[in-house]
Amino acid sequence: MNAIGRDSILQRWRVVQHELLPQFRGDWGALTPRLERLVHILEWVRIEEFTGEARSEVGRPAHERAWMANAFVAKAVLGLTTTVALIERLRIDRSLRRICGFEMCRRLPSEATFSRAFGEFADARLAERVHEALIEEHLGDRLIGHLSRDGTAIEARERPRRERLVEQSAPVPGQASLIGPAGSAPQATPGKPGRRAGNRGAAKRAAKVARKLRSPVLRQRSQALEEMLAELPTACDRGTKSNAQGYKVSWNGYKAHIDTADCGVPIAMLVSSASMHDSRAAIPLSLISAQRVDSLYDVMDAAYCSAQIQEHCRELGHVPLIDHNPRGGEKEEFEPADAIRYNERSGAERTNARLKDEFGARNVRVRGHRKVTSHLMFGILALAADQFTRLYRRE
Repeated sequence: MNAIGRDSILQRWRVVQHELLPQFRGDWGALTPRLERLVHILEWVRIEEFTGEARSEVGRPAHERAWMANAFVAKAVLGLTTTVALIERLRIDRSLRRICGFEMCRRLPSEATFSRAFGEFADARLAERVHEALIEEHLGDRLIGHLSRDGTAIEARERPRRERLVEQSAPVPGQASLIGPAGSAPQATPGKPGRRAGNRGAAKRAAKVARKLRSPVLRQRSQALEEMLAELPTACDRGTKSNAQGYKVSWNGYKAHIDTADCGVPIAMLVSSASMHDSRAAIPLSLISAQRVDSLYDVMDAAYCSAQIQEHCRELGHVPLIDHNPRGGEKEEFEPADAIRYNERSGAERTNARLKDEFGARNVRVRGHRKVTSHLMFGILALAADQFTRLYRRE
């Protein structure tokens, strides 16, 4: 399915090939293929349109935030691990320095200035807003055939948060008289008039247990998108999942949940704790994608096998293609036509692999959910723009 307009891509391609690149070659000589790729990506994302100027009339002049935003995109494209490596590359590579916009006569910002700027970009959700605008501009009026949904492990260099053991789902022997049904009034202890049964807050603990026993996916069916996102766990912890070969792997960090269109462009992404099950991200992620593009099929693996998720997809007007999870029973196979369509899910695996191998998701050096999300979104932004240019070359 031709999901994007050829005329729009051709116009941007001609601007870069016949105007920008010849100008850079004339001023600084030949560019490496990676730098030419970066020029195409920066022309697609145009992140400078979303950053305001930060100049001061007195004191030391502030550096342009747009230049540093371009530098963080370059960091993802060039596979630079740390901010220090980015600054060193800018110092020795005059072409990269001019591509990002830094003036040759001015000193580069320090590592602390880059770090503060990245914190500002993370607080303002800069990469998320630019990516959303890019998708709505080029795919908002198109019909997407398949959206492939998948989660991938993101390793982080921070200590995993250890949660306290939650209350037991059933009262232990000997406490049945202390913890009654949720909402029931506490009974007086025999032989001790005027004293409540059990500890203080027993009713609250019982109500909390009742809420935990309710399926999170079932609870999401009656919530707004903001409520779903607020309930998703975001702390760094330890996760375990089976890889493509069926072996269990564990990691400390987070998990990225991505929707990928059948043209290979990532549509939306959520970042959660590593221990969160993939199915909890299905409904909020589908709502975010539905706000940006129109699609026909939702393709997911067996981790998303749930009647609630299937019903939600149908309410959005989509056809769910979810691999059946037998859970100890007999596995249900796809119909022949659906089995062919399910093969489109390989696009999600390619997106996960490219995000890690080419756009920095394997080298997360920031800490905290907010900054980790911003780091990954710069990679998603560069990946989306690079995929748009690849679509032209295929034609």
